[in-house]
Amino acid sequence: MSEGSEIVGIAARGDGIASDGRHQPLTAPGDRLRADGGITRGPHHREPPCRHFPECGGCTLQHLDDASYATYLHDRVASALAQHGLSTEIRAPILSPPKTRRRATLHAERRGRQVLLGFTESKSHRLVDVYQCEILHPDLFALLQPLRGLLAAMLPRSRRADIHLTLADQGADILIKGVEADGLANAEALTSFAARHNLARLTIDEGLGPEPRWEPDPVTVTLGGVPVALPPGAFLQATQEGQDALSSAARGICEGAATVADLFAGLGTLSLIHAPKTKVYAAEASRDAVMSLKAAANAAQRPVFTDHRDLYRRPLTVEELNRFDAVILDPPRAGAQEQMRNLADAMPRIAYISCNPSTFSRDAAILCEGGYMLEWVQPVGQFRWSTHVELATSFRRQSSE
Repeated sequence: MSEGSEIVGIAARGDGIASDGRHQPLTAPGDRLRADGGITRGPHHREPPCRHFPECGGCTLQHLDDASYATYLHDRVASALAQHGLSTEIRAPILSPPKTRRRATLHAERRGRQVLLGFTESKSHRLVDVYQCEILHPDLFALLQPLRGLLAAMLPRSRRADIHLTLADQGADILIKGVEADGLANAEALTSFAARHNLARLTIDEGLGPEPRWEPDPVTVTLGGVPVALPPGAFLQATQEGQDALSSAARGICEGAATVADLFAGLGTLSLIHAPKTKVYAAEASRDAVMSLKAAANAAQRPVFTDHRDLYRRPLTVEELNRFDAVILDPPRAGAQEQMRNLADAMPRIAYISCNPSTFSRDAAILCEGGYMLEWVQPVGQFRWSTHVELATSFRRQSSE
């Protein structure tokens, strides 16, 4: 490696890219690689705030300042688009602040008498026992040490348990998967733990499905001003700030639409953001999510028609799509390639929300080939200091004139 090579960018997986083309982990733009193998830090290299960095895989880019992290998210999007011959306005990324993650999955395992609870190492299955976290909401992080005590009596020695933490309207919601909690002693321990820490709900999944053991009041999450029942372990945007950014973008794209289709609707994050009289069709494959959204919309007297529908096996047809003024899509990481083919022949404006720039760009190319214009992309960094980037995007049918 040449002496004085400068880090000029960050690769997709987080390594620094030197001016001679080589990759160097844990470097920031402006760092210089010395001939002795050391690194001279540049103006964008910050001191990571967490003592578990870089071993913990919860964050991989804590050594970047906000400016270079935002540039990284921008470049991820631009690179993915370029691979499909696309370009457009890429807006300044919206970053969620530290300690705002309201949903996370941690792992627990026993080592001798000790219970380890945390995230796995980057590119490894080894568990890091977390005693500091700069991404989790403080109300969730405060439960980690008490959870170690609770799990000490019921954690199996031969396998790892998963701990799903979510902040609901009523407080912390915990789902523990992979433990056996039969018997009076375990029941009393769970009840005592939940009451002592004012949990909204405590659920155990021994392998046959979630079974709530503590839920004083029905657990909800407020979406678009409407409280929606939250099934245990249900998907929720990782931060409130990230949800607000994505919702604001989708609402702006659909402004003025009398009828909207929300595809891959989940609990209704993007179904309930519209004017109260907007007619919304919400399609989702998860039955629990569909039932929660239907009940919430009915209670709030919102004109939302829910459809329990697997859009991978049965995407909306062109005829169905043309009944709507606007379509919102928020598919899983695999994207929505089959649905794109029908959308490319339809006429509504489109708001596409994505958690994967690569599959989004593939889908976007199908729409653009069908006559749509990609107006802009709004990156959203709600998984702070990770290589994960969310997108909100706007498509409009190009004029035939």
